[in-house]
This record gives sequence, C-alpha cells and structure tokens, in this order.
Amino acid sequence: MNVTASFEGREVGFDIPALPGMDEADIQTPCLILDLDALERNIVKMGDYARAHGMRHRVHGKMHKSVDVARLQERLGGAVGVCCQKVSEAEVFARGGIKDILVSNQVRDPAKIDRLARLPNYGCRVIVCIDDLANVAELSAAAVKHGTNLDVFIEMDVGAGRCGVIGADKVVALAQAIEAAPNLRFAGIQAYQGAMQHMDRYEDRKAKVDAAIAMVREAVAALEAVGLKPELVSGGGTGSYYFESNSGVFNELQCGSYAFMDADYGRILDKDGNRIDRGEWENALFILTSVMSHAKADKAIVDAGLKAQSVDSGLPVVFGRTDVKYVKCSDEHGVVEDLGGVLKVGDKLRLVPGHCDPTCNVHDWYVGVRGGKVEVVWPVSARGKAY
Repeated sequence: MNVTASFEGREVGFDIPALPGMDEADIQTPCLILDLDALERNIVKMGDYARAHGMRHRVHGKMHKSVDVARLQERLGGAVGVCCQKVSEAEVFARGGIKDILVSNQVRDPAKIDRLARLPNYGCRVIVCIDDLANVAELSAAAVKHGTNLDVFIEMDVGAGRCGVIGADKVVALAQAIEAAPNLRFAGIQAYQGAMQHMDRYEDRKAKVDAAIAMVREAVAALEAVGLKPELVSGGGTGSYYFESNSGVFNELQCGSYAFMDADYGRILDKDGNRIDRGEWENALFILTSVMSHAKADKAIVDAGLKAQSVDSGLPVVFGRTDVKYVKCSDEHGVVEDLGGVLKVGDKLRLVPGHCDPTCNVHDWYVGVRGGKVEVVWPVSARGKAY
C-alpha cells in the first residue's frame, strides 16, 4: 500500500506492507512478519540463560539488521550491545543509539577504517577485530586523526578456516602491538567456531567446540603470563552457546539466529536428539505469501519467489502444515505442492525461510503481529549495508 507522510514540511509517499491495527489477513505480500509473542519469548529465554551462566550476550545485528529488534533484545534480554560484520551496519546501529558495537570482522580499506574511527563520536564503544600486525598501525593512525579511541579484539581461527590467527604466540604478539599503539586498547579475543554451527549432531558440535576452547585457553594463559589478561573472550552461536558458556574461558556470547529461528538452524539436534525448533527455540520470523494461481490441480503458485528470500541453505518450509509443501521457486513465483487441492487463490501461508540473515536483507520492513493484528511495523534499518 502507499502511505503518505509529512517529511521536512512536504508530503511524501512510500510503500509499506501493513499499518498497525490491521488484520493479519490484510497484510500485503510477500513480506516478512514477526510473531511478537514468540520473538519475545526467545529473547527473554536467551537473556535468562546468559545471566544464569554469568555471560554477557552481544546479539548479532547482521542477522536482523534492525535497530528496533536490537533495542528489544537490550530491553527484554539484557543484551549488552551488537555485533556487526560491516562498517556500514555499525554506522546504522550507532546512529540508532546502540552504545556497545563490535565489528566482528577485519576492516582494511582506508576509507572504511576512516569511517570506523569516527564511530565513537556517536557516544558508543567501538570494538574491531584484527588478525594482521599491519592493521594495528592503520587503525591507530585513523583513531589519532579523529581524536577517538578504538578497542580491539584479536580474532583467532579456531576451526572456521576463514579469518584469524592460529597459535598463542601470534595472539600475544598482536596484543602487545595493540597496547603499544596510540588510541587503541587491547580488549580481548574473538573466537567464533562458525564451521560447526549447523552440524546436525550435538556430539559432533561439541567435539569441534572442545578443540576451539582448548586453543583459546592456551592463548588466554599466554596473555596472562605477560600481564595482558583479556577483558572479553567472545564467541558462541545459536548452535553452540551452551558449550562456550560452560567453558570457564568465554565470558561473552554472539548468538543471532536464536531470536528468529530459520529452517536450517531448526533442524539441528539438541543433546536429547530433538530438533532445536521443537522446544529450545520458536519460529518467530516468517515470509508471508499469498496464493496467486491454482491453474494446475496439484500445485498452487505463491508470490514469494527468489526475490523474497535466500535459498542458499535450502527452500523454505510451510509453517504449521503437512498437507502442502513448498517445492520450487523462480524469480517471482513459488511452487507449492498441493496434491489434495486444499488451497485457493488468495490464501496466505507462513513460510519459515531456509536462512534468515540474507532473507531479511532483501526486505524493507518487518510487520510485527500479535493475536492476528498488526502491532508494529519496523524498518530493516541496515538492509543492503554490505560495505
């Protein structure tokens, strides 16, 4: 629908899928909807867990890219701040009033380093990850130029095989360089084992994390031996947070997908062999889609295709139904197998996306619903911030 609003003294129009007070049945599709009750229960549950285990929880903003969701996680779950993967994401959260921001990635381009060094002027703590000695001088020069201070994490490669250093000696050398650099402060270690988060079996994930914990423990001991005890040891995800929080080494979690829960994460198993979306976490994010054609007796065509979602982790799952199945998609169309002919044109379905992060990034709005009514409409604040 087109909504008219006043902006800087003039009337402007913009497209929005719903307005507060509308019935869920009247929401324009395809769009993202949030079950606010489920979302809030997930956030409270993780917050309670983190507090009970003496852990800080820094929520991952790259998952939802929303200042409003981050604020909800602070208010209901006691989140201490956010992780971002890009400087542009961090800028959005800084402008939105988030006071503790970790860029959980390396920043090497000179223009991006310059923007990063300006972020503390928003009144927030800014932490950035490094894995290369040359980056220390780059960050220091930019912080001195702008009269700001940056905290720095050393990223360890604990099994993901991407960024990060391996070996306690390299961690110590980087920490000493950071401490000696003007306007930088060594704040700790990032050790996120991303490669195992989606392994189905609990025992397989545990074995991978145990190896990571041993590497981090060695590095922390080496740092303490030279008087550089890390303030924070940060890591852990939706598939592993219980391992890091019981390690005696980590003190900060970086969980993201727990809040929304997608189909790929949902299939992994807990210690009792149950899917984590059948008790541990609830599905709170959905693509709402409408049947637009049923010209073929055995299939319904819906309006959520490739442009409404990411299918890198598999096709979406129709929520709460076993009589129909989403089986195929093209740019603008989704094919739903309907062997019993139970659907009709105009029917709406909730789809659980295969991968929430990139799916959220292709939408402008979240429509928050409760009891069949639209309660809030939130912008996907950092949508498209990939630089």
